[in-house]
Amino acid sequence: MNTITWIFSGVLAVVFTISGVLKAVMSRARLIATGQTGIAPFPMPLVRFVAVCELLAVAGLFAPWLTDTARVLTPLAAVGLCVVMIGAATSHSSLREPGSTAANTILLALAAFVAAARFAGL
Repeated sequence: MNTITWIFSGVLAVVFTISGVLKAVMSRARLIATGQTGIAPFPMPLVRFVAVCELLAVAGLFAPWLTDTARVLTPLAAVGLCVVMIGAATSHSSLREPGSTAANTILLALAAFVAAARFAGL
């Protein structure tokens, strides 16, 4: 179970590092052109805020657990990613993008698994 949790955490870290960096530096037009169409209904300051939250969550997935300091932050970071994925899935669903909605649902499931596993291991 611990190995699966670390693998899922790693997958989430890769996805959200890329997503966070792109949302932090790209323009709205460039983000939409590269496939991040879910940002369309949201103002750019909110998109930038979500980007920062994603990057902080990536750090939160690993640092507290590895340093054995404030370990409760790790499952809370995963819960934060769940919230982001609920918003993303809702946005993509309203845009009638079933593929993106499914991808968001899978990431939501991974984040929920990590949150549950880490809460159980506190």
